[in-house]
Amino acid sequence: MERESMSFDVIIVGGGPAGLSAACQLALLAREQQHELSICLLEKGAEVGSHILSGAVLESRALTELFPDWKERGAPLETAVQSEDVLYLRSEKSSLRVPDLLVPAALHNKGNHIISLGDLCRWLAAQAEDLGVEILAGYAAADILKDDSGRVTGVLTGDMGIGKDGVPTANFTPGYALHATYTLFAEGSRGHLGKQLIRDYQLDQGCSPQHYALGIKEIWEVPAAVHRPGHLIHSIGWPLSTSSTSGGGFLYHFDKQQVS
Repeated sequence: MERESMSFDVIIVGGGPAGLSAACQLALLAREQQHELSICLLEKGAEVGSHILSGAVLESRALTELFPDWKERGAPLETAVQSEDVLYLRSEKSSLRVPDLLVPAALHNKGNHIISLGDLCRWLAAQAEDLGVEILAGYAAADILKDDSGRVTGVLTGDMGIGKDGVPTANFTPGYALHATYTLFAEGSRGHLGKQLIRDYQLDQGCSPQHYALGIKEIWEVPAAVHRPGHLIHSIGWPLSTSSTSGGGFLYHFDKQQVS
């Protein structure tokens, strides 16, 4: 099948915080060194952020290293953490607060920010485009391109206009062959190309298997009387303590009387 092709210096697969930060950092370094660098970022969602569902607590140090003037640039870090609790849930109606001295350092978030990761990614995408990064939203990387020696040379985007039966429709458009000197994969946990790379290059030999989890999130609007902007709760115990499954819960108080 004949396909259109494009070439770049760098292709980044994935429009999450890692891929977007990498694109921005590369563009900033290229500008600093007065070096022309063509960077293309692929995002499978219709727009950057549309597949980013997580709420998050962000330590702003990394963002400060990337954009020291992020406040002036309008980064969406509006709700600073003011207070936090770690709870051990004994049952549906009973809990114990874990003393601060026993809380791991990773769960101390004073000074961090409660954010929408989707909003942050949209903001990072705008910064990347201002730096000259080409973002192709709505294009999923379907396969990896390699040369005869097995070196990765880019990616192939998915064909469009395929019917439910797998047969091309009248709107069929073949995917693009995108070539690059360097290809960075930032698909996130369990990305299908990441699994292919791990298998092809035996990257998991002698390594522990990946650990990942299924998360469920809801956003509620709550009465002002119980809303505490900037308050965090992390929990362990019930109901997972009744099974062999590990995990926990969270409750983040945003602004506008919203919690997640």
